[in-house]
Parts: sequence; structure tokens; C-alpha cells
Amino acid sequence: MTLDQRGTFAPAPGAAPLLQQVRAQAAMETKLLLRNGEQLLIALVIPVLALVGGVVGAERLGLEFDRRVVDVLTPGVLALGVLSTSFTSLAIATGFERRYGLIKRLGASPLPRHGLLLGKVVALFGVMVLQAVVISAVGLALGWEPGGGVIGVVVALSGAFLGTLAFASLGLFMAGTLRAEATLAVANLVYLLLMLGGGVVLPYDSYGGGAGVLRLLPSGALGEVMRSGLADGQCDTLGMFVLLFWAIAGGVLAGRFFKWE
Repeated sequence: MTLDQRGTFAPAPGAAPLLQQVRAQAAMETKLLLRNGEQLLIALVIPVLALVGGVVGAERLGLEFDRRVVDVLTPGVLALGVLSTSFTSLAIATGFERRYGLIKRLGASPLPRHGLLLGKVVALFGVMVLQAVVISAVGLALGWEPGGGVIGVVVALSGAFLGTLAFASLGLFMAGTLRAEATLAVANLVYLLLMLGGGVVLPYDSYGGGAGVLRLLPSGALGEVMRSGLADGQCDTLGMFVLLFWAIAGGVLAGRFFKWE
């Protein structure tokens, strides 16, 4: 409503500014993620169990790395948290929203479609802040000693940003092209395969011959960026370029093939 010259209120229809719409959408998406038990399981419980179980299991099995087990696994599990939220959770949630017609209805609202997708991505960053706090606290309780300093934190944050863009675009591409049930199955399968053999939790050179291929996967690239940053305070340039490539490729695929209904 606006005040006219006669001192009375007159209707003034119109959408809110784009930034305000995106902020409201991001807040709603964050609440939905945090209220969903399945999403919390993927986003928090599994990464924490992977960290605790990995440290305990590696020590019992006598596995050796070039540094302490907890110092190797904690950055990798932080990378796993990015994967779980920005890819698996986003793909599954968006797939079922598309099935129920919610995406189509929101796409017809004053919020433009690119604003809707942007709101989803912004919500991911909010959830991943919570992930990073929880996983880091567990790692510190297990004896993790980050060695990268301020530079390492900057490198890790940059890698997490690019990793989020890469996995989110790939997750949206999957959710926008497959049926919801297929998205659920494929997203969980890909998550499991990448967690166990994608070079995200463990260094790629732990997988033996031919493991160099893992460096070209977004999972392996993100894992190496996080480890090089938080352990050595160095930037894994190849990993950054690989993440940038997947972010661009995933964005092109999602923009070209995403179906709203």
C-alpha cells in the first residue's frame, strides 16, 4: 500500500525486491532441510559416524598414512559433508518437490525460477556451516590438529564454495531430468560409491594403481583441496580447476535439461 495525495492508502501491487525474495526462500529451504530427519541423517549423522568409525577402525586395523589418521580423515569428512548436503540432499528434496508439483507452482510465483534455484543454493551454505561446526568439534575431540593456519581455512572455504556449486548443479541436473524415485535411488547410490571409493574421505593415493583418475572427479578434487588446505596450508590448484570445471559443466547441464514438471 502507498499513501496518495489525499492522505489515504491506495493499492500498490508488485513483487518484493529479488534479494528479499531469495532471502525468504533460502530461509524456508533451510527450515525444511533441518526438519527432515532423512536429510539430517545424510547431512550430519553419517559424516560424524564416518569420522569416528574411520579413526577407530584405522587404528585397530593398523592403517598408516603420512600423518595421523584423524588429521587425514577430518578434512575428508568435511568434504563429505559438502557432498552429502549439496548433492544428495538437494537432489532428493528437489526431485520430490518436482513430482508433487511444488516446483511448477513456485516457478509461477513472483519469485523467478533462477531466484528459486538460488534460494536453494544459499540454504545449502547455511546448513553446511552447521555441518562444519559439528564435524570440526568431533574432530577436535578426537585429537585433530589443523595445520593450515589462516591460509588453510581460506583454501578450504574456497574449495567448499566451488564444491557446493559443482555438486549442487549436478544434483539439480539429476533431479530435473529423472523421476523422483529414480533420483532417490541414484543419488543415494552415487553418494555411497563416492564416500567409499571417490577419494573424498581418504587420499586418492590410498586406492592403489589408477587412482589418479579420482583427481578428476569432483569428490576426489574436493577431498584433496580440503586436505591440502587444512593440513598443509597449501592450495591444490588442480583440484580447484577440476571443481570449477564441474561447476560450469553442471550449471550448463542443469540450465539446459532441468524440467519444471
